[in-house]
Amino acid sequence: MKISFVADKLAASGCAVIPVKKSLKTGGAGVDYIKAQGKQFAQAAKAAGFNGEKGKSFSLYAPSGLEASRVFVSGIGDGKDFDAEMFGAKAAKSLMMQESAITLHLGGMDVSPDAAARAAVGMRLAAYRFDQYRTKLAANKKPVLKTIKIACDDPAKARASYKNYHGPVCDGTVLARDLVNEPPNVIYPKAYAARIKELEKLGLKVQILGEKRMKSLGMNTLLCVGQGSVRESQMVIMTWNGGKKGDKPACIVGKGVTFDTGGISLKPGANMWDMKGDMGGSAAVVGAMAGLAARNAKANVVGIVGLVENMPDGNAVLPGDIITSMSGQTVEVQNTDAEGRLVLADCLHYASTKIKPKAMINLATLTGAILVALGTERAGVFSNNDGLAAQIASASETTKEKTWRLPIGPEYDRLLDSPNADMKNIGGRLAGSITAAQFLQRFVGKGIPWAHIDVAGTAMKPSNRHDPRETTFGTGFGARLLNRWIADNFEG
Repeated sequence: MKISFVADKLAASGCAVIPVKKSLKTGGAGVDYIKAQGKQFAQAAKAAGFNGEKGKSFSLYAPSGLEASRVFVSGIGDGKDFDAEMFGAKAAKSLMMQESAITLHLGGMDVSPDAAARAAVGMRLAAYRFDQYRTKLAANKKPVLKTIKIACDDPAKARASYKNYHGPVCDGTVLARDLVNEPPNVIYPKAYAARIKELEKLGLKVQILGEKRMKSLGMNTLLCVGQGSVRESQMVIMTWNGGKKGDKPACIVGKGVTFDTGGISLKPGANMWDMKGDMGGSAAVVGAMAGLAARNAKANVVGIVGLVENMPDGNAVLPGDIITSMSGQTVEVQNTDAEGRLVLADCLHYASTKIKPKAMINLATLTGAILVALGTERAGVFSNNDGLAAQIASASETTKEKTWRLPIGPEYDRLLDSPNADMKNIGGRLAGSITAAQFLQRFVGKGIPWAHIDVAGTAMKPSNRHDPRETTFGTGFGARLLNRWIADNFEG
């Protein structure tokens, strides 16, 4: 898709999108479109029952006196809470099956260059599809949108904002979506690791640890999850050195269970196909690292993903098994479907001891309980550091990748006590997301600011996709959030 930023004037071709407030008030080039139509505009608006109400729209086809083939008039109410990104997303969703070229007019709307750049992101995300395996898709079911022009008051600054930050970060989000949407026979641990290795072309350093190396490191909690699969587990370390030499890096860690049957604690068969998305946390980390590299982020960052396939067979880990983690702590596995925390346990200890980061965030589609608490609207945040939690909240507000902080504490920690080992991997029916976070915290190095983000409700959405930017099962949630967190707190 071709993206460009242009001066806010009448479009020379294609479909023009203009924002209109209540009582048919507008600004910038929108005024010229309305003037060009004269009485016809007011008559068309009246016939469509349109008065600028938010969410309402109508079209003028082959408008007289204009070179544009269509003018799409979109209501924005009083315009006080105008969101350029969402405005662009809604326009793209409405028009991508009909129009090959769209000019989105933002002039006179008090839109900053950064917001104009985000409008392009909104349009790209709304136009995202995952159709490569559909061989018989009818032509009228395929998007035709190829060209997007953002007409704004300062196109040069908007272009720079998009090129230097928002475009590459959007590329990372699209990559994360692709990874989640791929079927499990395409994205399994070794294939996934190989795809990550390709990101070295962006300047990342990528190291892949196989089972032999992880075994020598004592990473038995990660390895036990994949021991029922014929596919070898992997851990991938992505390094980006864009900051000052010698500066401690930030670290982002992702759960990458490429398919989760639940193991011996087998999941119900209905909708199990969704579990191809149980690597959504790792996809966000991979997408974030790709975005960081592509925009040449001025920070040192290490991304780590643990990649496993959780399958039941004669070699699978059993409920009741006691596993010694890389940290030396022992875990009684009471439920093999609480596997993501076992993967992350060794990844977090590896990061704490080998990377020794300034701060660390892990993302994981970890618990069904987080959907009960927050639905699909927000990801749950758990942290040992109020400052880090505040940074995540700020990044969440900026990117609109919404989060909500939940508590952790000793009163929850004791729910993990086991008479047979240092801990068990489940805490019982109550506070399931919190006890999962408590489990992870036990593997975080002392003094390291850390947060766990449970994205089980936001990284994959089989339904409830009312946001026009979320068009498929995989949302790519987290890639933008992590980039914003790095940009705000580690890039000066």
